[in-house]
Amino acid sequence: MDVLTLARLQFAFTIGFHYLFPPLSIGLGLMLVLMEGTWLTTKNPLYHQMARYWTRIFGLVFAIGVATGIVMEFEFGTNWAVYSRFVGDVFGSALASEGIFAFFLESGFLALLLFGWDRVGPKTHFFSTCMVAFGAHFSAVWIIVANSWQQTPAGFHLVTHAGITRAEITDFWAMVFNPSSMDRLIHTVCGAWQAGAWMVVSVSAWYLLKGKHLDFAKRSLQMGLIVALATSIFQLYTGHDSAVGVSQNQPAKLAAFEAHYQTAPASLYLFGWVDETGREVRFGLAIPKLLSYLVYGDGNKPVRGLNEFAPADRPPVNVVFQTYHAMVAIGLGLIGLALLSTVQWWRGKLFEQRWLLGILVLSVLGPQLANQLGWASAEVGRQPWIVYGLLRTSDSLSKVVSGQAIVTSLILFSLVYALLFAVFIFLLNHKIQHGPDEADLVPVGPLRNEPRADV
Repeated sequence: MDVLTLARLQFAFTIGFHYLFPPLSIGLGLMLVLMEGTWLTTKNPLYHQMARYWTRIFGLVFAIGVATGIVMEFEFGTNWAVYSRFVGDVFGSALASEGIFAFFLESGFLALLLFGWDRVGPKTHFFSTCMVAFGAHFSAVWIIVANSWQQTPAGFHLVTHAGITRAEITDFWAMVFNPSSMDRLIHTVCGAWQAGAWMVVSVSAWYLLKGKHLDFAKRSLQMGLIVALATSIFQLYTGHDSAVGVSQNQPAKLAAFEAHYQTAPASLYLFGWVDETGREVRFGLAIPKLLSYLVYGDGNKPVRGLNEFAPADRPPVNVVFQTYHAMVAIGLGLIGLALLSTVQWWRGKLFEQRWLLGILVLSVLGPQLANQLGWASAEVGRQPWIVYGLLRTSDSLSKVVSGQAIVTSLILFSLVYALLFAVFIFLLNHKIQHGPDEADLVPVGPLRNEPRADV
């Protein structure tokens, strides 16, 4: 295996593992704001218990997410030096903004969120919860801006000095609001909301199956299901908008999504297997002209095919096709599961249907898989470019890095990450097995002596 493939494999592994945790932080942050805000509004101790319990889960997820994110920054310098020089001015401003305005905000209020329940008033604590949640979202803004600039560069010019070419920002806000940043941001954050909501649903359903903490589990499941339903449906809209943007800015990626080779009205495949040599989809089922209709509102309008691009400028079509369609299938499955569960809840039968609760326990895997597959389809889909149309991935590698060094570090990363994941699962399982504390049913601070509302 050559050095380039090894370097790409290492980065894919480290960022893929890291990306398990930020979506949960963002999604659980939203859930904490809703739970604690509902407690302050209703004064129902159940919501206080819910907020304190899920705060502990959030703290664990946040800690592992920070630990796994540090490695990637070093990989830019060790494995991708040419790339780092090229995007340094762009990424420097975006990632500095992420550190100054987002991470410091999030981490600054984290101590109050985790340890301030009995030390500050309820409103002050709720403010800290909002700030941590806002910080998590704001962090995603700058990361997505930086990544989106790679997909659709804007607000820059190229400067060459001593034989080294680099991109320099000429318009900061054009860089921030590059053609794909807002579509990708909304789509990514919505996926994170789903990750948090379905985790709440999953744990709550498990308690119901085990007959534990029933009042807590029912109320927690209801709130999680409401958010899961809303975000799952909204994700369909954000995905459509994102695909329309891809059709305008990265036509080769859109063509790879559907293995569309000839420039003509394009079908939408439900499934299939791409024969890249024969340039066709085998064993597939397609709806004629649906892709053209979804993208342009006209089923007869042609979509640019991969044949218009040189073979060296095409992404690995089958990989992109499979990851994209798997992501869409999971997204539609989550919509169906949320709708079915909501109907059963409305009929008063949700908590009695053990088969459905069993599916809800497993539902936490859906958003995680969809997020990983969506990231893969987006990043592999822009290949062979690391900065679309400007810098090829093959030209971005450090000149002195060796395959042996990458293999050694990859093995060490795998061992460390396996240990971290084992610790995370152990601690998460411990917190779930322990469950919510009964003492948390008693409100703290100024609300302690106020009458409880059974809402």
